[in-house]
Amino acid sequence: MIVNFLGKVKKFIVFVIFVLIGVYLEKIGFFDYITDPYEYPYILRLLKQHVVMVAVSMSLATITGVVVGIILTRPKFSKFSGIVMYIVGLGQTIPSLAVLALSLSVLGIGFKPAVFALYIYSVLPIARNTLAGILSVPPEIKDAAKGTGLSNMRILFEIEIPYSMSVIITGFRVALVINIGTAALGYIIGAGGLGELIFTGISLMDTKMLLAGAIPATLLALFGDFLCELASFILVPKGLRTSSKTN
Repeated sequence: MIVNFLGKVKKFIVFVIFVLIGVYLEKIGFFDYITDPYEYPYILRLLKQHVVMVAVSMSLATITGVVVGIILTRPKFSKFSGIVMYIVGLGQTIPSLAVLALSLSVLGIGFKPAVFALYIYSVLPIARNTLAGILSVPPEIKDAAKGTGLSNMRILFEIEIPYSMSVIITGFRVALVINIGTAALGYIIGAGGLGELIFTGISLMDTKMLLAGAIPATLLALFGDFLCELASFILVPKGLRTSSKTN
């Protein structure tokens, strides 16, 4: 009884918060701004630029991170895992603006340096989680697979990767959220994106313009998190999903 009452109170509080946010946005003219026939095509174009930057850099980072993580779990290369992960992690030890500046000095202004900087920032969580996930596979499971005559390649794709998929997706999720937030800085080097609205709004002290960039970026991160949850439901074997929830 008390639990149900507390649940209803929480829902009511959330509803009130959303109503207050809506009233505030209406008061500052946010909805009029994003529905203005001269402004919303501009906002959509910046949103598209933001999504493309994130999609391209995350695709490259995912391929690199997964491949590096898998290679470092092989017996021949495992001794290099420490130094390789250190090199991969250097990108996140450098401030994002410095990474953008370095990319700018090599690749010039625009889309390419922004994608490269986002790629550098996104590789580490994916590679680290791929490495940790595969190493967490119990040795007895791999021994049993070898005993049935499975090759190392089949063990990788049929045992190790499915078993570690939940950990890999967690790394991808972390990288995606970091990527979406950092992509806003792409505006500084001429790559466009929602950062153009955010930084222009700050410069002009225009709250509705700032929020027109910040709110879609936030919703994009939430949508990306939802897609990761959906991917986890689809890609992680049912037995492993059940066991992880139990634990």
